[in-house]
Amino acid sequence: MSENLKRLTGAGVSIWLDDISRDRLRTGNLAALIRDKQVVGVTSNPTIFAAALSKGDAYDAQLHDLRVRGVSVDEAVRSITTFDIRWAADVLRPVFNATNGVDGRVSIEVDPRLARDTEKTIAEARALWWLVDRPNLFIKIPATVEGLPAITQCIAEGISVNVTLIFSLERYRAVMDAWLEGLEKAQANGVNLSTVESVASFFVSRVDTEIDARLDRVGTPEAAALKGKAAVANARLAFAAFEEVMASPRWQALRAAGARPQRPLWASTGVKNPDYPDTLYVDQLVTAGTVNTMPEKTLDAVADHGKISGDTIRPFYEQAWNTMAALKEAGIDYDDVVRVLENEGVDKFEVSWKELLETVTAELGKA
Repeated sequence: MSENLKRLTGAGVSIWLDDISRDRLRTGNLAALIRDKQVVGVTSNPTIFAAALSKGDAYDAQLHDLRVRGVSVDEAVRSITTFDIRWAADVLRPVFNATNGVDGRVSIEVDPRLARDTEKTIAEARALWWLVDRPNLFIKIPATVEGLPAITQCIAEGISVNVTLIFSLERYRAVMDAWLEGLEKAQANGVNLSTVESVASFFVSRVDTEIDARLDRVGTPEAAALKGKAAVANARLAFAAFEEVMASPRWQALRAAGARPQRPLWASTGVKNPDYPDTLYVDQLVTAGTVNTMPEKTLDAVADHGKISGDTIRPFYEQAWNTMAALKEAGIDYDDVVRVLENEGVDKFEVSWKELLETVTAELGKA
């Protein structure tokens, strides 16, 4: 077992795998990653499922049965994806039990076409929660404006939520407020707060991708010196915002009633710029009480040559603020950046979902 991964876990970071496929499950690969590489959770998204369905024969038997039954493509997609999620949840159940429900979690996302519709998101979340029927499930709800009241309502009903596609500090604060409101309503509804878990998925690498491109257009030496620094600074300031909420009387009251923190989860941690260290978004975002979900390529890189050296978030708040101030001075419009990233994120997942639907449609149409 990698010493780097042991150190990362020892620093209080939960390592989750940002991938799932039927092949991983049937070959025992996921179980091996849990055993050998400190993996204690799984995240999925429409892009991951589209990729899984596009290769291999792992889904052939189920697709045959769905074809014989004559089900709709939407029903087929839900049958396929929830089958994988349920299986992964069962594989991770011992971790869930050993950590008293903190880890051992598997996430499935609501249909991304519903990201701008509150009521349909809530209905979809309820349906997925019922369909998977595992206590170690997370329902992923995007942090759009329309997603915020859906987060509150699902938490209020005792549904554990992974809030996804968070890019901005302002929206992250709104997410935490929606979560707290949901807990308060759950308490009023008589829900056992200790059974309601949540994580907030703050996206990392895409921030550098967007801001670096804008810095290139600025074209000054000062702008060039800021490349590759925005994403980590943004995430570090998100954790500072989290700590502020954890210190609030509002949270302390809920904690006394049995509630658990909504842990920050670093998502999109695979490095997209080959000029940067491939473990950048792991090494530089280490602190206790967080989750880092990573593709297997990043997981392997951390295991091999990650530089895990204590807390790399809390001591660097001032540096992060200075970086954000320098970006503003260089002409980077932060509000526009995060608006573009959210819209692109929703659009990309919707495209992947449509690809998934098209793949399944073709399979169901085979003679």
